[in-house]
Amino acid sequence: MCDVVQGALYPAVRPKDIAAFKFVLQSPSQQTRIVEKLEELLSDLDAGVAELKAAQKKLGQYRQSLLKAAVEGVLTAEWRAARKVGAGEAAQETGAALLERILTERRARWEAKQLAKFAEQGKTPPKDWQKKYPEPVSPDTSNLPELPEGWVWATVDQLTDEQKYGSSSKTNEDSTGVPILRMGNIQDGDLDFSNLKYLPADHDEFPGLFLQDGDLLFNRTNSPELVGKTAVYRAQVSPCSFASYLISVRFSQGYVPELASTFINSVHGKHWIKSVVVQQVGQANVNGSKLAALAVPLPPFDEQKVIVSSLQAQTNEIVEQLKNVETSIKQSAAQRKNILKAAFSGQLVPQDTNDEPASVLLKRIRAERDERDKLPKLRKTKQQKEIAAMVSKLMDVLAEAADWLPAQEAFRRCGVADGAQTEQLEALYAELRALDKAGRLAVQPVTDTQGRKLHDRLKLLAA
Repeated sequence: MCDVVQGALYPAVRPKDIAAFKFVLQSPSQQTRIVEKLEELLSDLDAGVAELKAAQKKLGQYRQSLLKAAVEGVLTAEWRAARKVGAGEAAQETGAALLERILTERRARWEAKQLAKFAEQGKTPPKDWQKKYPEPVSPDTSNLPELPEGWVWATVDQLTDEQKYGSSSKTNEDSTGVPILRMGNIQDGDLDFSNLKYLPADHDEFPGLFLQDGDLLFNRTNSPELVGKTAVYRAQVSPCSFASYLISVRFSQGYVPELASTFINSVHGKHWIKSVVVQQVGQANVNGSKLAALAVPLPPFDEQKVIVSSLQAQTNEIVEQLKNVETSIKQSAAQRKNILKAAFSGQLVPQDTNDEPASVLLKRIRAERDERDKLPKLRKTKQQKEIAAMVSKLMDVLAEAADWLPAQEAFRRCGVADGAQTEQLEALYAELRALDKAGRLAVQPVTDTQGRKLHDRLKLLAA
């Protein structure tokens, strides 16, 4: 039937197309048996799908709890305890000592760059030039939770060498160019390279905007529920660059970038995003300055590697299980179609030779229709009055709602049942289209996250 649906605003099927639709007519008894079998099979199928979706939800929750455990030190609690009681091992560098070393090396790199600039320009470094060093933002720990022994809080600014915004240049489909990662390429904490856009290899922002192995990508602008998506680039495709809605963060040696990504994608990171996000015309934004001030946990370097390794192994298992669940859900949908196909082709239940032939049923239906045709037809004026009354009631329903209302719910409230005659619905839709064009009624499609239309919603506009 999909190929006969017409209309974008109010999709409908014409009466003549419905009348021309052909299907296998079964006897009344056979129809009853088919319905009973359908209810049995589809009920079992629905129960199975419900269990699969419940498992899907639990896996998602477990994945979030795993991220939380990683950044709170729970994931490596036993590892720390074993290291603490280990005999003959040298004391490892604490998070505080590691941070001090990172900051010292960070300043040394800045000074080296400044001296190189003076040398390139043929200038002698001015007096006290080192005092111009831009000190990184220190963490505000007043509302931060307590960390495990040996850990310390540090800002992204303290742990990074540089942060960059991506290119705002228009991309293309020419795969001979350099791939450009966009916000849609960050999915569930990983990078998805299946849908790429490109910029020419000789683009004037290259190689300055080329990503390096270990760069963290932060989605700074998106819808409120998706802003802040984060993943780490591991040179899966090289060379590679990124678009302007992303920020790249290059961390100092001594900090594993996946740990920052884990923190931002965890419940702690989501809470932080909500506290700093700015709403701009339907979009949410977290700028580079706020990202730089984000405090993240800094464990000893050896523990960082253990956390990320353990997290990756367990996450891979979760992802594999989610794939299996998704496959089973798709198979269930295909099975539903097969069941319905079998039902309407007469193959779902066996035939009973004692049933009244379908040809007899068809003759009786025709006779009943002929009798109905002999009855006086409803005058058009009366039908028009009924439609006008229905439209008036619909307007009252929308006025009472004083806000957007799903179209089906609005129709239900004004008495348009699911079983309403097609002619009646077509006449009602025609009136609604007229009201829409006259500016008295607003109609807005509601779509899912992938842009697929779910339904329309209606709203009465001020006269």
